[in-house]
Amino acid sequence: MKSWRFWLGIAVSAIFLYIALRGQKLDQVLIALKDAQYWWLIPGIGVYFLAVVARTWRWHYMLRPMKSIPVPRLFPMVVIGYMGNNIYPARAGEVLRSYVLRRSDGIPMSASLPTVLIERIFDGLVMLFFVFITLPFFPISDSLRFFVIIFTGLFVGALAFFLYLAASPAAASIAFNWTLRRFVPGRFHASALEMFDRFITGLHSLRSGRDISILFGTSVVIWLLETVKYWFVMHAFPFSVSFFVLMLMNGVVNLFTTIPAAPGYVGTFDAPGIEILKGAGVDPEMATAYTLVLHAALWLPVTLLGIFYMWRTHLSWQEVREELEAEEATEDALAPS
Repeated sequence: MKSWRFWLGIAVSAIFLYIALRGQKLDQVLIALKDAQYWWLIPGIGVYFLAVVARTWRWHYMLRPMKSIPVPRLFPMVVIGYMGNNIYPARAGEVLRSYVLRRSDGIPMSASLPTVLIERIFDGLVMLFFVFITLPFFPISDSLRFFVIIFTGLFVGALAFFLYLAASPAAASIAFNWTLRRFVPGRFHASALEMFDRFITGLHSLRSGRDISILFGTSVVIWLLETVKYWFVMHAFPFSVSFFVLMLMNGVVNLFTTIPAAPGYVGTFDAPGIEILKGAGVDPEMATAYTLVLHAALWLPVTLLGIFYMWRTHLSWQEVREELEAEEATEDALAPS
């Protein structure tokens, strides 16, 4: 990882943690943590893994044009990917997941990575959907509204771009060839064109209105299940808010986790979550305790399971990095001048 990215993430997390904890009575936060009924996390974690199964089916559906891979075989790869996102910077788990898929089933990373990008776009759109349908019941602060507007532009723009590529591959290919001829050395053209063709193949699920509807509907189910986990964890603490508030919290915090931060979305998850709950009338210290426990319950189980699956495949991130860097160097050396 580039060191500047790591330290930038640390700085962003530190800023958000300061925003989250400023003015808090930390002794009251500790009391709330001590008094929580943690057995409520058990059904919450169970529901979360149902959402992971749904995520796995969604990826299976997008990969079908390349290869039909059973959901049980894909599930460990998805978990490894989420583990990678939780402990490595820059969402490296997305690359890790595609690498494991290539290693096990021979699907090129340049073809599978677009499906992961599509997942992220649909996740972002569902988060915005959650925010917009809950705003009439619970308005948010001007600062959060500003970020929501930015995220709306980014995700809608990304979806429009990928829909264009999927619907007009010939026109996209002409534009890509024009760019190559003017800005990229000739020895890289062949490999770049091959990667572009694989990338377009990975966008196959955006060529059908039926497929788009299925992907969006599945994404809604995934995030509703995750909101149910928020609801279960809430019962571990002596406060109650409506399911709409939890949907809004889920939408906002997961939009904020797209901001580059320290591994595990430290700060970027917590600050907006606490802000939403405080706006709903929850005591600040109680809101902080709940958000910290929720964050840990989302992070720890899938991370531990991902480490187990990665150990079982005899992989390490260092090995993955070295192999990918070696492949890149080999391609550069073999590329025609």
